[in-house]
Amino acid sequence: MSSCEGSQCGHGQQQNEEDARIQEQLGRIGHKLLVMSGKGGVGKSSVAAYLALSLAKLGRRVGLLDVDLHGPSIPRMFGIEGVFGFTAEKRMIPHAYNEKLHIISIECLLEDRDAAVIWRGPIKHGVIKQFISDVEWGDLDFLVIDSPPGTGDEPLSVIQTIPDAKAVVVTTPQEIALADVRKSINFCKQVKMQILGLVENMSGFVCPHCNAETPLLGKGGGARTAKQMDIHFLGSLPFDPRMVEASDRGRPLLETPEDTPLLSAIGRFTAEVVDRCGKTVQPFKMCPGGGCGK
Repeated sequence: MSSCEGSQCGHGQQQNEEDARIQEQLGRIGHKLLVMSGKGGVGKSSVAAYLALSLAKLGRRVGLLDVDLHGPSIPRMFGIEGVFGFTAEKRMIPHAYNEKLHIISIECLLEDRDAAVIWRGPIKHGVIKQFISDVEWGDLDFLVIDSPPGTGDEPLSVIQTIPDAKAVVVTTPQEIALADVRKSINFCKQVKMQILGLVENMSGFVCPHCNAETPLLGKGGGARTAKQMDIHFLGSLPFDPRMVEASDRGRPLLETPEDTPLLSAIGRFTAEVVDRCGKTVQPFKMCPGGGCGK
């Protein structure tokens, strides 16, 4: 029996086939954005969700990939339930939130959405690769990837699988979060991952009654850190308690007809992201009935 025969050779062939599918899929995706943070609790998933939805409202074809395997929250924020469908070729069909936005998350593969996912690194790496190779993404302008906090298995797997992904780093204004985000920035530099920029979330508390903004966690820390670390500053997003209520209902705030300081900030942030990706746009304004992106 030759050295290339048997299960080892078969495994290598499967690996080559998967890598070929990954390259085919990535060739159909314009920009890949990894939303990451050095610390939990900074609103990273909310930033990823609203960035994806805002890009879709601008008419872009968007995929939202949730690789926070131990604490997925994207499906609940969008009111998505149930398992995926499959094509005749046994590829997963993402949940269609609307015509422009399609979503994949590990939660949609679990029979019990409250079940704990207890996996080690190699299994997580394999699942993340499958979320690229075995998902019918189609042609996308943007793939937004929501990663868990820190610099562990998941962001490393994304970088290894999608070498041209760009990082959108999320922080809050206070120093305890900025200390961890500097580690994330250095992580990106060490693995030679392009950093699209830094966004400061929860830059101030927006009163839901008068829209006045109060800097509960400080102000300007994100911009100072971006300058200090020599990366681009993508803007600040205030904290609005209405976003929490909207996420709990599974209906994002951008689906409402009103305009608020948060929605305006999300529009400017999204425009800055698109501009950094090479396609300059104007910040969108909300239109009656949920916004038209014009």
